Amino acid sequence: MPVQQKIAKTFGIILLLAIVILGTGCKRKGIVAHNGPKDLISFKSIQGITYTEVARRTKNGVSFNEYGYQLEPQWKMSFISDDSTRIYSPIKKQLINFPLSRGYDSIFNTARTWLKVKKMNKDSLVLEILNYKDGLIDVTRATIYMVLYADNYIKNTLHSDSRILSRPSRRDTVFISKLVAKANSDYKKAFAARQPAQLISKSPLVRVTKRQTEPTMENSFDISNDYLDPTFDIVINKAYRNFYYSFSVYVDEKGNIFYRIPLVGFYEPNFKVTFIKESQDIMNSYLKYYFKIIPGSTLGMPHASTISLHVKGLTSKTDNAHL
Repeated sequence: MPVQQKIAKTFGIILLLAIVILGTGCKRKGIVAHNGPKDLISFKSIQGITYTEVARRTKNGVSFNEYGYQLEPQWKMSFISDDSTRIYSPIKKQLINFPLSRGYDSIFNTARTWLKVKKMNKDSLVLEILNYKDGLIDVTRATIYMVLYADNYIKNTLHSDSRILSRPSRRDTVFISKLVAKANSDYKKAFAARQPAQLISKSPLVRVTKRQTEPTMENSFDISNDYLDPTFDIVINKAYRNFYYSFSVYVDEKGNIFYRIPLVGFYEPNFKVTFIKESQDIMNSYLKYYFKIIPGSTLGMPHASTISLHVKGLTSKTDNAHL
């Protein structure tokens, strides 16, 4: 083969490898691929020990995020074998067996959750919650750790209980204090309240119901939206006309309400202007007159937060009106 052809062939191979490496780097940036089992972790050393989660924290050691959402400890679990776990169900109020599958590098899956073992002994477990989809683990999201203690260790060594151990830390209090200061200086910097704002009707003509998500296996017992976006259905009887408006409001630390945004889509700008004006009028008349509003709070500190409202007006009094 002539020298020129050899050089051209070699250059072509190098170029192809460079393209493959660059393409892989772009596609896999921030992502770890699952390439099959290797270095499988064994749970034999801790089989039969029941652990209770006492803390769930981000990498900086805080259990709250910037939106006010608290990462609450929820799990109570034990490892039955290397292919099964037993986890407490808050719905059935009993321990339920789940299959366990192991991946490489101390990664495993159980109860529809991918986890990575960071620490494991007979007294405690530290597990990292992984964001897993389509065979890939996204490492660009916030790192969250679960801290679990063996029940025997909690009782006989720490001489405590899980409720005491799971209380917010000093670091949590400092973090929330800063969010509260910002939200109360400008209600538009509102964040989710751990104890959401409450609406209390002052008239028999007005009914209010707070929406509640039922925790199920299908939603992985996730009812966080009730916390992040408290939603209320309101029926006003003997209104000046029939109407229905959905909108979000700010509730400041004193219980005052301020219009935020409509919760419906618009095809025409003029209709949006009309909707906002009319729903603001409903807020400033009916809602402010008929309701006592208790502000939301976090760690005992009242602060500005947001709530969503679906308000129905009926010209006649209908006791069985559907919300």
